[in-house]
Amino acid sequence: MKYTAGLDMGSTYIKAVILSEDQSIFGKAMAPTGSKLVETSESVLAEAIRSAGLIRENIKYIITTGYGRHMVPFRDLQVTDLTASARGSQMLFPTTRTILDIGGQTMKATRVDDKGKVVTFRLNDKCAAGTGAFLEKTARYMGYSTSDIGSLLHLSKQKVPISGVCAVFAESEVISHLSEGVPPEDIMYGAISSLTDRSVQLLTRIKAEPTYILIGGILRWDTMARSIGNQLTGTVNVPDGDLPQYVTATGAALLGHLRLHQIEKTATITA
Repeated sequence: MKYTAGLDMGSTYIKAVILSEDQSIFGKAMAPTGSKLVETSESVLAEAIRSAGLIRENIKYIITTGYGRHMVPFRDLQVTDLTASARGSQMLFPTTRTILDIGGQTMKATRVDDKGKVVTFRLNDKCAAGTGAFLEKTARYMGYSTSDIGSLLHLSKQKVPISGVCAVFAESEVISHLSEGVPPEDIMYGAISSLTDRSVQLLTRIKAEPTYILIGGILRWDTMARSIGNQLTGTVNVPDGDLPQYVTATGAALLGHLRLHQIEKTATITA
């Protein structure tokens, strides 16, 4: 059995996935990116390999993706996150045509064809309050951790509008609502609704079509996924458990197997 590794070098978190040649996820791990990107990528990969019950020598190909993909010295190849997320999405849900990826610092909407080739994509505006980092900051302002966001949303009885397009102004609105005694759960519901609206606007710009997949760390919260899904027409898929944040790394690992196959095929022809 051959195994490959995909490393998603995100601006907020580094994720690693170990994939077998039959497209089974054998191991995965993640950690905050921090300032020591190379060291963190090494430790995250090592943890993913351990979780798979393997050793480093079992990994036959490593592909990196994400903003820090060029900085990993032990990579065999690097690909864009658009390419990796498209491959990972269609591995999990073959009929995928539109991908909404909400990361820590960016939001991306991508339309792909039936082969996983990117047709078009759009990114959120630089200062838009439409990312995972904004939700995490909102939770911290109110004295909660990110793990509390899901339970907070279930307590909300009404949403409080948060209209700021710029993250700085949106955060000011959150602070203002808190000073007025607005319940934290209603503020969080408002933040989720604001992010949902921005997501739908971005999807409209690429002329999105089903089947949809929602990926990125914050999509592991059911309430977030439902909020966006309720605004879309057609099938909307969300990977199970914590997989939403590993889809891009999974796609990179899958591309590793395709690359291995090409290398072996070339070797056979020239032998």
